[in-house]
Parts: sequence; structure tokens; C-alpha cells
Amino acid sequence: MSNALVWFYNDLRLADNPALVNAIESGKPVIPIFIWDENDSDLHTGGAAKWWLHQSLDRLSNRIEELGSKLIFRSGTPKTIIQEMVDDYDVSSVYLNRRFEPHIIERDNDILEGIEHEISNGNLLFDPEDIMTKQEKRYTVFTPFWKNCKMQTEPHEPFAVPTEIPAPSEFPDSLELDEMKLLPKIKWYTTFEKKWRPGEEEAKRILIHFLKSEARKYGKQRNIPGIRGTSRLSPYLRFGEISPNTIWHESKPYDNPGTEHFVREVGWREFGYHLMANFPFLANRALRENFEDFPWRDSEEDYTAWTKGMTGYPIVDAGMRELYATGWMHNRVRMIVASFLVKHLLIDWKKGERWFFDTLVDGDFCSNNAGWQWTAGCGADAAPYYRIFNPILQGKKFDTAARYVRKWVPEIADIPNESIHAPWELSEAQLQSYGVTLGKTYPEPIVNHEFARKRALETFDTIAPKK
Repeated sequence: MSNALVWFYNDLRLADNPALVNAIESGKPVIPIFIWDENDSDLHTGGAAKWWLHQSLDRLSNRIEELGSKLIFRSGTPKTIIQEMVDDYDVSSVYLNRRFEPHIIERDNDILEGIEHEISNGNLLFDPEDIMTKQEKRYTVFTPFWKNCKMQTEPHEPFAVPTEIPAPSEFPDSLELDEMKLLPKIKWYTTFEKKWRPGEEEAKRILIHFLKSEARKYGKQRNIPGIRGTSRLSPYLRFGEISPNTIWHESKPYDNPGTEHFVREVGWREFGYHLMANFPFLANRALRENFEDFPWRDSEEDYTAWTKGMTGYPIVDAGMRELYATGWMHNRVRMIVASFLVKHLLIDWKKGERWFFDTLVDGDFCSNNAGWQWTAGCGADAAPYYRIFNPILQGKKFDTAARYVRKWVPEIADIPNESIHAPWELSEAQLQSYGVTLGKTYPEPIVNHEFARKRALETFDTIAPKK
């Protein structure tokens, strides 16, 4: 009997995995495979994502072995490896879950041409082609998009974990996980290990705990970076260790505004994917064409200060340092730091998009792109270009007790709450009494807020549509 190949990628789970279910239901022996394409720079480039990927694959491999099978690891060109499976291991059909990145769609169409295959929707609640306006157009505004989604046939109940994966008579040769060299030689990721435990079992545990204990307060707490007010499921969604279907159905018994708000945020993720599927040019340029002519500043010095959390604005620096230390950043602070790069520094949003993608453990191509275009004002349902986050007021409003800033910017921790978000407003003597010397122990602001705001408005006005 010929074999079925299940090609895992960003769906590293056994529960609610339609590609795996369909392969098993074909009645053929199943070969699970993961291919590390080290030459594809748009997928798992960042060290943070590689660390997570290594841990997740380790857990998935162990669980597959418990079901009587084996996860095959290969490194190289996917087209060559898939063809080898077909030619040398009697693979007659390939099962995989749908991807939405334009270059991946093109790649996979080329790989699978002439090979029997089945592609399932395992990573979204709804198929993008099913969500259209009454005029049969694609949505570019979130609220009516999500309203339409909720009127659709409900997402299917999550598939259970298989009790067995039928094994082939012979497994293909496989690399050891360590041979893919996902972990860097210098173990800078030790802080990640203290914060995160990848894997689908942990994802389900976090979800259930959050729904039972925290979700009802989500609407009020999600914007406060100094507390654990969000689910922190984003990296688990990014690697497919939990499906949005599972979140949808597990949330149903909890009928309260906070949980509804939480599911709505899953809808925002959905929206980002639908945008990429419907407007594939977003992978390379802005939705709003006038932004392609924007006169961005090319200041490597300012960009470097931003990446290192040394801008002199405490809430911005706290966010960028949290990102470097943990591979994650609070959702409110993501908007603040993104706005600062684009509007205070006038640096191209595409540079920020790339930095996030390389450093976040949840660096998801579609969601990351949508988020950056929203903040820059050049994407779907975007914040208007003249909306410029004031990092001082944002800090005072959402980090009132300065717990977040004190954790990540300890050199200014002794400054009182009322002054810590704008330390330069204190006198030199006051700063010294708190152990701070601007320009030495902590940077002076790299740009004046009022100047930056005025400059941004004047510059953005040059590309604003004329009335």
C-alpha cells in the first residue's frame, strides 16, 4: 500500500489538525514530516522563533512517537525533499494545512504540481473567500468584517487527538532535531526558557486557565503592561500549537464581555490573514498606494537606539527591552513603540515590521504586517496618519504605577511615578538625587516630542489625499 505524507509547518499540534485527520482517514500508512528550509528568509529567521520552533518540534515529535509513529526531520529545499518522498518512499498523496503568505502559496503550488494532495484550513476560523460584502468585495474595515464572520456557519468542533497514527513499513531517513541547528551556539535564550514552555499541551492549559480565571477582566486589563492582563497565547497560535477553532469553542461557555473581547482579538488575527489572502501585494507594499512615495528618514543611529531600547522615552525603551529579553512585547506597548518609530522618527514601517518578525517568538507574517500597516496609517482600517501616540501620556495612562517601566528600565527606578515617564522634565539636582544622569546613566530623548509631532504631521500631509 502507498503512503500518505503529512507535511507539518506552522501547525505543530495533534489536536484539531485537519491535515493529519484527513491523512489518517485515507486509510494509508502516514509519514509525518517537518522540513527546515534554511534558505527561506521570510519564515523562521529570528533567533527567538528558532528557539521556540526547536522546543515545539521536540514536544510534537515525542507525542507522535507515543502514537506509534515518527516525525521525520529534513533540512533543505522542500521541492527536492517532497519529490524524494514520492519517488523513494511510495508517497502517493500529500496532506497539509493551508498557508496564506503569497510566496509560500506560489512555492507550494510549484512543489505539489502533479502530486495528489489535499490542503485543509487548519489555521483560520473561516476561509477568506467566504467572507465578502454584499457587493461581493473584500473587507478592509474590521468591525463589519467580524460581524459578517459571526453570521457564518459556526467553525467546526475541534478534532480530537488521534489515538494512533498508522506507521509505514519503512520510515524515511531523518535528521536528529539538534542537527537542524535551530538553537544558537551562544545560549542567550536562557531568559526565554524561564518565561515560556512551548507545546500544544501547555497552550491548552494556558487557555483553560485564562478562561476560568482572567478572561472576564480582559477588557479592562489588556492595556496595562505592568500586569498579566492578556492570555499570552500569541506564540502558540503562531506555531499552530493551538487552533483558533479550539479557542472559539472553549470560550463559548464563558458568556461575559471580557471573554467576548478576547475572542474578538482572535478575530483581529483572522482579519490580518484575510487581508493577506485577498490583497497579496501587502507582503511587499502598503495597502494605501500614496505611502509608497513617503519621504522616510534614513537614520541608522535613531533606528539602532530604538532597537536597543535607548530612545530616552521610558515606555518605549521598556517595550524594546522586554522584546529583546523575552521575545514578546505587551500589545499596547507594541502600538506605542511602532508609532514612535514611524511617526516620531519617520523611519519606514517596513524596517519595524522586519525587526519584530525577527525578534518576536510570535512573529507571524500576516498579523505582523497588518499591525504595522495599521499603526503607520497605511493599511486596512488603519489609525489615521495624524493619530500620533504621545509616549509620555501613554506611559502615564497605562503604566500609572510605573511597574512596567521600573522592571525593564531599572536605571530610573527611583524616580517617582509622576515624573518617571518624562525624567528630562526634572532638574539636574533632582535627577542626581534619584541616581540618574541623563546622557550617562540613561539617554536623553533622541527627539523632542512636540517637534517630532509637528514634523510628522507636516510630512504626512505631503501624501494625504487632497479634498
